[in-house]
Amino acid sequence: MPHTFEGQLAAAPGRYAIVVARYNESITSRLLSGALESLISHGVPDDLIDVTWVPGAFEIPVAAAALVRSGRYRAVLCLGAVIRGETTHDEHINRAVSLAISELSLETGVPVIFGVLTCNNLEQAIHRAGGNVGNKGVECAEAALRMAQLLDQLAHRAAPPRS
Repeated sequence: MPHTFEGQLAAAPGRYAIVVARYNESITSRLLSGALESLISHGVPDDLIDVTWVPGAFEIPVAAAALVRSGRYRAVLCLGAVIRGETTHDEHINRAVSLAISELSLETGVPVIFGVLTCNNLEQAIHRAGGNVGNKGVECAEAALRMAQLLDQLAHRAAPPRS
């Protein structure tokens, strides 16, 4: 029978960090509220959650990198909202931020969760920040919890490599 590894929706011991962008704060504050509520309701004590505010989505990766490299966190959630405007500026921001977050997670082995909304308009952002399609902050918190648990399982229970 094969071994199956899957993170559970419960707190793994340790600290969690959230990086949240102030730009589009009416949206990002809703993402933050959802993430905090989810982490706490799944067993993370609120004094083990650190929130770091940055000016905008473009600044999220540098703050996330500092947090991850401190060695203090089980996972880092990255929350922001980039809404399309009249130019292609949003595409450049979205690409840079998503690649940086992905690379940081792969480089360090710490789950760095992408919770940056990439919406065409404000209405879409509202719907994804607690409106009729859920709250991306909640989804990010759940992903962080599952990944922290999964990485613990892989580190402690994975079968040794065959020779």
